[in-house]
Amino acid sequence: MSTWLLVVVIAVVAVVVVVKRLTGEPLNARDLFAPPVVLTGLGVWALCEADGLTGADAAWATVGAVLGLALGAVRGTTIRIFERDGVLWHRYTGRTFLVLVASLAVSAGFGLFASAMGMHEGARPVQLSIGVGFLGEALVVGRRALASGVPFAPEAGRRR
Repeated sequence: MSTWLLVVVIAVVAVVVVVKRLTGEPLNARDLFAPPVVLTGLGVWALCEADGLTGADAAWATVGAVLGLALGAVRGTTIRIFERDGVLWHRYTGRTFLVLVASLAVSAGFGLFASAMGMHEGARPVQLSIGVGFLGEALVVGRRALASGVPFAPEAGRRR
């Protein structure tokens, strides 16, 4: 698959997830965790397939992943979790988008700094960046959901 096609597919998936969460949707564990785990896995795979990476590149990628995870976790604190029809729902808020914009700025700054310090371009896969951000968000939202005592929503198409 070409790089541009992969970027477009990832961007479309990210936009769909954000739009669904902006309008509010039932919160089920699979939908919360599957996309970030898949994207993170694809990002790790892309790192493993990249040619010419050094130990320094791996260190930069690790720091970038930890930063993305932390920024996603901060974003997760801004998501509204509520009960509807006896199950959990979640929705992005205005603060979520403020944190998202700030996160993009911090991540872009880190990327520019890392590149200026010699980080190989192949050590910065887009799917890894998006995946770890959504994973940090999912971990915080999942923890908050469990603490609420309200059950997760069933998967689409399944009855409770």
